[in-house]
Parts: sequence; C-alpha cells; structure tokens
Amino acid sequence: MQAAPVRATAIPSVTDALRAVEAVLMRGGQRTARRNAWNAVLEDRRRARDRHEAEHVLEAVATGAGTAT
Repeated sequence: MQAAPVRATAIPSVTDALRAVEAVLMRGGQRTARRNAWNAVLEDRRRARDRHEAEHVLEAVATGAGTAT
C-alpha cells in the first residue's frame, strides 16, 4: 500500500506576491537608489526640524524671552 501524495496547497498572499515581484524588478541598483532616496527624505525632514527649532530660538532671543537664565 502506498501513501497518498502530498500536495502543496498553500497559495501565496498578495503581499508575498508583490514582494516577490519587487525582488525581481528591484535588483541591485534600483534597490540602492530607493534606499538612498528614502535616506534623503529623512535627512530633509531632520533639516526642516532643525530650521524650525532655530527660528523659535531666534524669535525668543529677539523678544528678550531667552535672556531670563
């Protein structure tokens, strides 16, 4: 008597399929470019926060609020 063959019935999810397609399409250079672009976005946000904070400090100094130490 032989055992019944085992079938793989697991259907990949849409997320798994998209990740597989992305992995094929974004090999090497494209993946690096995407990572670099995201790092640039994060750096721009950091600089914007720094500028905003500097504006507040300058306003406080100009109005005399920063001299009470």
